[in-house]
Amino acid sequence: MDRLLPVDRPEDVPEAWRGTPIERLLAYHNLGAPLEEHDSAEILIGMCMDNRKVLRIPDRFAFVIRAGGANLQPAEFKVSYAVAVGGVRALALVGHTHCGMVGLHDRRTPFVDGLVDVGWEREAAESHFDTFAPQFEIGDEVDFARSEAERLRDRYPRLLVAPLIYRVEDGRLWLIREGGSGAAGRPEGR
Repeated sequence: MDRLLPVDRPEDVPEAWRGTPIERLLAYHNLGAPLEEHDSAEILIGMCMDNRKVLRIPDRFAFVIRAGGANLQPAEFKVSYAVAVGGVRALALVGHTHCGMVGLHDRRTPFVDGLVDVGWEREAAESHFDTFAPQFEIGDEVDFARSEAERLRDRYPRLLVAPLIYRVEDGRLWLIREGGSGAAGRPEGR
């Protein structure tokens, strides 16, 4: 928990994110701010495909990409589209606790068995897992969200990128403590 920071009141939002769609996301979801009308998306939210996460946001506020582990590398063209054509200038990268992409190698047997149950040949299912699991294993949720945010900041230098964690335990978005570089989108550690 020392790597995560709560957002329980407006003052908890880092200064670098105030007045941005990141602040509005946190206000909508965590603080119960009234859901305003939006004509177009202000933010791209990249989050895991896990069905335990539901964000409280208004219609047309955000583009949302759901990908296992909130790993946007395989969806980078979609990120580029939301930025270049959709005009968003902020991205919330939302990992979550108890993610199935953590320790993925430990799920090889149920993965293979599940594919066999729907008609795959066992050897093909094993090969499928062995080929793709290394690409989708994220390690630790917090560390991955932090490193993926850094990768996206490097790739899109003028895009405000906020790494967050959705705690399944309480249904709230938490800030990930980052080092104090002071650069845009990188809140100072508190």
